[in-house]
Amino acid sequence: MDKVDFRLDGKIALVTGASRGIGEAIAITLADYGAHCILVSRKAEALALVVEKIQARGGKADAIACHVGNLDQITALFKEVSERFGRLDILINNAATNPYFGEMLGADEGVWNKTFDVNLKGPFFMVQHAAKLMIASGGGGAIVNVSSINGIKPAPLQGVYSITKAGLISMTLAFAKELAQKKIRVNALLPGLVETNFSKAILADPLISDYAHKMIPMGRHAEPMEMAGAVLYLVSDAAPFTTGACLVADGGALA
Repeated sequence: MDKVDFRLDGKIALVTGASRGIGEAIAITLADYGAHCILVSRKAEALALVVEKIQARGGKADAIACHVGNLDQITALFKEVSERFGRLDILINNAATNPYFGEMLGADEGVWNKTFDVNLKGPFFMVQHAAKLMIASGGGGAIVNVSSINGIKPAPLQGVYSITKAGLISMTLAFAKELAQKKIRVNALLPGLVETNFSKAILADPLISDYAHKMIPMGRHAEPMEMAGAVLYLVSDAAPFTTGACLVADGGALA
């Protein structure tokens, strides 16, 4: 039996929403294991700081600014990736937004459009572009869509966000079936409560935070780096027969 291998040496990996939080943790981890990471976010200045962190650890990284809710910018992004790197081996669709916290009856079209553009439409076309580049280079690839346990169990006052994350799960399964014969694996990570900008409102209020922690069997929330190992597994050669999987990392919240 061959040795299980988590190394990513020589791989080109693109991570969206890489300027902070889960995306930053994933990018740092993939680079630690040998991947050359392309960091993507709206603001180049924030990405530059993560590039510096990766390089200080001996890793390789570049930054390209792109708003993943804008299809023209996605097209330009992949044109640059193709021209500069010639191929893509790994895509991590991590960028997301949650502009509205409230009842769905109060959500207007602007909220709907913004949330869907970034959380679902953008990731769809990111996968489409990435898969075409992976196929053209002939090496196959691995894609991970960062969804949420909210996609399975909608959270209170986060209905629109939860709907997009459910759609991302379905999109993962559909692409996994369609791309399997093309040597491209497509999986999803479903985090629970993680300390990020999204969760600041929850964690900053002791009453809400205590309630949230009581709903988690492990009794705590996660740090972003606790999500990175799951992604490393899904994109590495340690998971050659894993596609269409939704890996839950939630401290037991859905148990």
